[in-house]
Amino acid sequence: MAATPGARGVVLHTAISGPSSYRATRHLDQWLKARGVIGLCGLDTRALTALIREKGMPNAVIAHAPDGAFDLPALKKQAREWPGLVGMDLVPMVTCGQRFSWDETPWRWGSGYGRQEKPEFHVVAIDYGIKRNILRLLAGSGCRVTVVPAQTSADDIIALAPDGVFLSNGPGDPAATGSYAVPVIRGVIDSGVPTFGICLGHQMLGLAVGAKTMKMHQGHHGANHPVKDLTTGKVEITSMNHGFAVDRATLPAAAIETHVSLFDGSNCGIALKDRPVFSVQYHPEASPGPRDSHYLFGRFVELMREHQRA
Repeated sequence: MAATPGARGVVLHTAISGPSSYRATRHLDQWLKARGVIGLCGLDTRALTALIREKGMPNAVIAHAPDGAFDLPALKKQAREWPGLVGMDLVPMVTCGQRFSWDETPWRWGSGYGRQEKPEFHVVAIDYGIKRNILRLLAGSGCRVTVVPAQTSADDIIALAPDGVFLSNGPGDPAATGSYAVPVIRGVIDSGVPTFGICLGHQMLGLAVGAKTMKMHQGHHGANHPVKDLTTGKVEITSMNHGFAVDRATLPAAAIETHVSLFDGSNCGIALKDRPVFSVQYHPEASPGPRDSHYLFGRFVELMREHQRA
């Protein structure tokens, strides 16, 4: 089966009970069926987590057969022959097809989602698989957002006269996507426009400034990862979902490490010394949480404000 982005299956320890939120519109089982996602419960997920931690991420297949008849040799062959994520550019499957604008702000109790009607800044967000809550937080921080496809040229981005450029999250190998994205990112950096990257955007920013990325043994996944901000000394609990990382040993002299994982010490953030450019490996927009890292959107806004004053 060809590699595709997004979840192909859900593995649970215990079956999900009925919805408990007043905002729920249907049961998880119905939601999964509507999207063709297989759900499997009854597994010892703690044991599975320990196995992945010790032996790395294994190839696996999750399958469903209404009649209970599984072709086990074929499924094993499928898992065995999956090539892995190294060298895979999955961004074309998830990027937008054309440019669009965004003004929806974050959800608030009692009022729902709002609209940004008096933006102070214009941000161009390059869509490598962007999350809607990133766009909401940018809009909620005073930004008018223009989202552009992943292969948009640096010249076209600069022609939109942005106050800042955002490099989004996304799936796949950063080196593979970087074959066309890195030259664009270099062009944006050279223009002097404030730039903020997240996840895949962080990894490709690292490549753009001369660093290298590497495949991780087990990756980071979940919403309880402690990260230390080396610029403030504070520790924040973050949401992560990545299998590649920037190799700090390859960072050039012009880049500094700003954040580190307190689980394994891996790089979680960089900033350039001579340009208004920074990025983080994790997901500060985490929805529904944690929200410890929302301050990074404020940091981006301050960079744009300072750049306007210069």
